[in-house]
Amino acid sequence: MTEQGLKAIKLSDIEAAYQRINAYIYKTPLEKSHYLSREDRAIFLKLECQQVGKSFKIRGAANKLNLLTKAEIEKGVATISSGNHGIAVAYAAAKLGISKVRIIVPETTPESKLEKIRFYGGEVVLLGNNYDEAHMMGMAYIDKYGMVYIDGGDFDADIYAGQGTAALEIMEQNPLIDAIYVPIGGGAFAIASAVAAKSVNPNVKVYGLYSEACPAWLESIEQGKCLVTYDSAPSICEAMVGGIGALAFEMRHWLDGAFEVKESIIREALCHAVLNEKIVVEASGAVPIAAVMQYGDKLPGKQIALILSGGNVDSSLLQCTLADHLSINQSTSHQ
Repeated sequence: MTEQGLKAIKLSDIEAAYQRINAYIYKTPLEKSHYLSREDRAIFLKLECQQVGKSFKIRGAANKLNLLTKAEIEKGVATISSGNHGIAVAYAAAKLGISKVRIIVPETTPESKLEKIRFYGGEVVLLGNNYDEAHMMGMAYIDKYGMVYIDGGDFDADIYAGQGTAALEIMEQNPLIDAIYVPIGGGAFAIASAVAAKSVNPNVKVYGLYSEACPAWLESIEQGKCLVTYDSAPSICEAMVGGIGALAFEMRHWLDGAFEVKESIIREALCHAVLNEKIVVEASGAVPIAAVMQYGDKLPGKQIALILSGGNVDSSLLQCTLADHLSINQSTSHQ
C-alpha cells in the first residue's frame, strides 16, 4: 500500500491483467525506426496507436470492466475522459454486454473521438471546457445517477495494471531494450510501464515525457505534492493536459526521470510519423518521437522503445499540421 492507502501495483497484478484482457486487445508491433535509429543506437516504436480503439487505454478499461460484479454492471458504468479512455470503456463494455454506458468528455474533445465513442455504443455527455472542469462536473453527474465510476488513471490499481501490459509486451518482443519513453498525461501509463519493465529487468530505464504546455508532473515533483488539477496552456496534446493521478504520484519513484517536450517539435513529430514512418498518430502519441528529435544523444539508452500511445488524431488538425509543414518545407527549398 502507498502512503495514502492506495493500492500499489506489482508485476503479478500486470501479468494477471494480461491474461484477463488477452481476448480484447492486439499485441501491437514493436517496429524499428530506420529514420530515427543510428549505427550506435536502435530506436523501436511500440505502436499502441494501432491498438483496439487506437489507444493503449483499452488495456486498463478491459481489465477493470472484467472485474465488475453483476450488481455493478446493472447500475451502469460511466467515466470521464479526454477521449481515448472513453473510447476504450465504450468498446470494452460492448464486448462484455454492458448496455448502460455514459462517457463524460470536455466540450473541446475532437469529433473523431466522439464518433468512436458513439460507434461502440457509449452515450456521450459533454461537460466543461477542459478535462479538469469535465472531471469536477462529471463526478457530480455520476453520483447523481448512481452509476459505477470507471477511473481513467487516478487511483484505481486495476486500470494501472492493465495499462502496464504494453511494457510487458515490449520486454517480451525485445529483451535487449534498455530504455523506454512514455507520454505523461496523468502519469498512470508511465508508472505502470515502469513497474512492468523494471520488474522484468531492473536495469531498464523508464522515462516520462510531458508537454511544455502542461508541466504538472514536474511541478508536482518539485512541490512534493500531487497537483490533481492544473491550469494548462493551450496544447496540441489534449490528452496530456490537466492534473496528475494520485496513485501515479505516490509511485513516482519508479520513473527514472522526465523530459519536457516543446509543442512546436510535437507538431514536427506528428508530420514525421505520417510522412516518414507511415504511421498515423495523435499529437500525444507523437511526443516520444518529438523527444528524440529535440534531445538527440542527450536521451539515455542504446536500445530504445518509444511508446506511441494513441492514434485518434482529429482529421482537421492533421490536415492543417501537414499543410503547414509542407508549406514551410516548400518555401525553404525555394530560397
